[in-house]
Amino acid sequence: MVNLVDVFSDFKTGKNIDRPTMVRVLEDVFRTLIKKKYNSDENFDVIVNTTTGDLEIWRVREVVPDGEVTDESAQVSQTEAHLIDESLDVGDECYEQLDIDDFGRRAIMAARQTLVSRIMELEKDEVYRKYTELVGAVVTGEVSQIMKKELLVLDDATGSELVLPRMEMIKGDYYRKGDMVRGIIRKVEMRNNTPYIMLSRTDPSFLEKLLEAEVPEIEDGIIEIKNVVRLPGERAKVAVESHDDRIDPVGACVGMKGSRIHGIVRELRNENIDIINYTTNLPLFIQRSLTPAKITTIDIDNERKRAAVYLDPDQVSLAIGKSGSNIKLATKLTGFEIDVYRNNQQELEIDDVDLEEFGDEIEPWVIEALKGIGCDTARQVLDLSAEELLRRTDLEEETVKEVLAILAAEFDGEE
Repeated sequence: MVNLVDVFSDFKTGKNIDRPTMVRVLEDVFRTLIKKKYNSDENFDVIVNTTTGDLEIWRVREVVPDGEVTDESAQVSQTEAHLIDESLDVGDECYEQLDIDDFGRRAIMAARQTLVSRIMELEKDEVYRKYTELVGAVVTGEVSQIMKKELLVLDDATGSELVLPRMEMIKGDYYRKGDMVRGIIRKVEMRNNTPYIMLSRTDPSFLEKLLEAEVPEIEDGIIEIKNVVRLPGERAKVAVESHDDRIDPVGACVGMKGSRIHGIVRELRNENIDIINYTTNLPLFIQRSLTPAKITTIDIDNERKRAAVYLDPDQVSLAIGKSGSNIKLATKLTGFEIDVYRNNQQELEIDDVDLEEFGDEIEPWVIEALKGIGCDTARQVLDLSAEELLRRTDLEEETVKEVLAILAAEFDGEE
């Protein structure tokens, strides 16, 4: 009996299967074993102790006079019954405890394998059910294996294996085995009869859940997140609305001196997050969506879902953003295609970028030197030759070449 009971003991702890289900599986396995040996399980009791893991099998038969046994599965002669219990009389029920070894070693091994297989199937079904209910929830896990296209992560709460594809990772994410990683459960499906649980760090709802965790007013329903759009690892915009006039939704999300938003920014690899006050006033909402640029006028075509915004020349690059990131996100946030114009109504190319956007690649004093000769954007610098830049600035030739290479690389993919 020990072999199968040990299996029960191994599986009854640390698994996602409730005890009644486990007991039912054990009973089914043993009844199958009984049927193979005795052709029926009708007169057998299988008792499982869920606390100790002990298991007992009892055969129950009616005691009949010697020579009058007509059904061996349900009756036992008085002489044979006395070998089990001398106090039994005709008409009594004879309870005989069976030893698992009586079934034979081969039958025991087969039953053990069946039990293990059934329990593993139940566990997979339970994991699939549980994580299906958790889609959209944030989980934390430990990186257990690093592969070419994905990372395997062990859920810190359950020990289940999750998958973080590299395409669902933020630019700049770098993990080693044993590192802790946070993500949102994006998808759960069965693949080859095994639960496939996919994590994501790029999904907009990941940012939404991080905000809910950091801002109590969101969890309490005082502040509502209306929309979230992201360029993962680069920039994000979040439209929020307060249901209490006394609470500023933007200030509540940012926190005192940025205390609430800073942790989220670090988690998202310094992703630039713009928190915007939502409004049903469409022109104002579009204007806010282009933060930090300041718009002078705006024309909206509701039928075509387009908006023409007019700005002063020094605001144009801010409205567009590096690689057009700001205007792309504003378009997603508002649902309107946004055309940018200078105040002289000349439509602009959306691929120019303010030099300030290159602050992480070009030294500030170099940017100031370029601005000193009237170059505020990348295109304006690239329109000048290296010789012209050397002549008009005090920059060294190597610095000029490096700057031109950085700025040109910004537009290489588009051209």
